[in-house]
Amino acid sequence: MFFHKHPYQPFIQKDTKKLIVGTLPPPRFSTGELLEKDVNFCYGSYYNSLWLFIDKIHNLNLRYDNSQKAIEERKQFLIKHKIGVCDIVDSAEREKVDASDLGMQNIKLRDVIGYLKQYPSIETILFTGGNSKNGPEYFFRRHLKDYDLKLELVNNVVPRIHKFSLSHSERNEESQRIIKTVSLTSGSGAANISISRLPLYKQLKAKNPNFNTFDFRVMQYSEFF
Repeated sequence: MFFHKHPYQPFIQKDTKKLIVGTLPPPRFSTGELLEKDVNFCYGSYYNSLWLFIDKIHNLNLRYDNSQKAIEERKQFLIKHKIGVCDIVDSAEREKVDASDLGMQNIKLRDVIGYLKQYPSIETILFTGGNSKNGPEYFFRRHLKDYDLKLELVNNVVPRIHKFSLSHSERNEESQRIIKTVSLTSGSGAANISISRLPLYKQLKAKNPNFNTFDFRVMQYSEFF
């Protein structure tokens, strides 16, 4: 049984407004066996594509290698745009050493609500996937139950948007803080099939045969990044 421990601490600043929440990076990031184009940082897998989308949206011309400079480029982007990262899975066990969310067992979750309380400037959570089993939204819903909280649907069109209320204490007074969640289409290749079935994707593909699933994600992500 492989013990899959998250290799990175949450990356959050005092003025962070948006928080990216995923599950776990591929096991090679925990064992240190990175590929040539991997970056040793959150969402550093070249095949995850999140940074490829962000790179395309902002024309960043990012490095894709194991260098410290590549890490700093990503950190500076997040700091500038007040975006943080706090994946919800702290550790899991796997019989098969791969990056499948469904392959995770004996899962230990991070206290994301605790971080939200610690950083009151956070207004939005960006899930890197929907509510499928062992996805980030799936785990977050489970996590909310521990606090007697639940998501309320705002928009049922992909990317689905929810909200929830979190008690916030300020100057000895209790107030309700509304936090929005956005379930982005996963950057994994497995999500390409679900994208191809979406009416909007079919419509855009019909207008432009060169339009692909990468273009669709860039279009979707650009609203939130």
